[in-house]
Amino acid sequence: MSDYNQDDYKQMVEEKETSNPMAEEIKSQGLGKATMSRFLNDVESSDHHLGWISMNVENLPSEGRFYPIGAELKIRSARVAEIRHFSTIDEQNIVDIEEKLNSIVKACAKFTVGSRVLSYKDFLEEDRIFILLAIRDLTFPETENKLMIEASDSNGKPFKVELKSEHLDVEKISDQIESYYDEEARAFLIQTKSAGEVRMAPPTIGVMEEITKFMQTRQRERKNWDQSFIQILPYITQDWRGFNTKAIFDKEIEFQGWTEKKYMVVYRLAEQMKIGVKPELKVDHEGEEVLVPLNFPGGIKSLFIISDLSSELL
Repeated sequence: MSDYNQDDYKQMVEEKETSNPMAEEIKSQGLGKATMSRFLNDVESSDHHLGWISMNVENLPSEGRFYPIGAELKIRSARVAEIRHFSTIDEQNIVDIEEKLNSIVKACAKFTVGSRVLSYKDFLEEDRIFILLAIRDLTFPETENKLMIEASDSNGKPFKVELKSEHLDVEKISDQIESYYDEEARAFLIQTKSAGEVRMAPPTIGVMEEITKFMQTRQRERKNWDQSFIQILPYITQDWRGFNTKAIFDKEIEFQGWTEKKYMVVYRLAEQMKIGVKPELKVDHEGEEVLVPLNFPGGIKSLFIISDLSSELL
């Protein structure tokens, strides 16, 4: 027979509930009214112990301007299971490359606005390489695991450059387009004579994923797609939520009704809206600025798989 009667058990449960301050706050105020701000330090402390560190979105190529105001980014190092998954990357398959790169960002980056959790799909495509390199730095802090690129100065003298974010040269949007940036819309609201107001922004990972799926489906069904439409679609679609094959089809039908002038204007605007990493690193070597072709020694797989075994062999 149990040593506790029903009243004893009820009292024990109540004591357990009140021993948790967060639970007591919710119990007394209700979930919708509970003030959780006083527990934020506990959450931040938990993040710290789990290896999450803050990364300033203003340091990304986009400078955070296309994300919601107050967006916060935290990253952690990649774990064994994530590295194993990444190691299966097929570097001859662009779709698989995209999937594996996104899998690291999805697992190792935490994107929030206040209490609202955002998705990895909300990141701009061109911010991704900066985030990946930062995650790599946390994953492999040892100096022997640096990614080194072979280079040479203007005299042909060879030297090595470390592949890291500070050496990446970023493409900037022209001043002409910048004047149309709208702080509240977090996008460009461009006034044109032929197309009226055009809302545009650099593409997110989520939008590009849906466009890739659309093209794959058309390819499997042996159906063509309008390449001129696909070129501008990512720049006129800001939110990936609700953006699917049907939405793309509807936009394609709408696109067919555009005038030639409207298409040319939007196409040129999309060309000038490309931000991101240039194909060369800009490096200061012995007082000389040197442009070094951007590549991944040992292939893209070397981002999270050690390419040089010499440091590990005894």
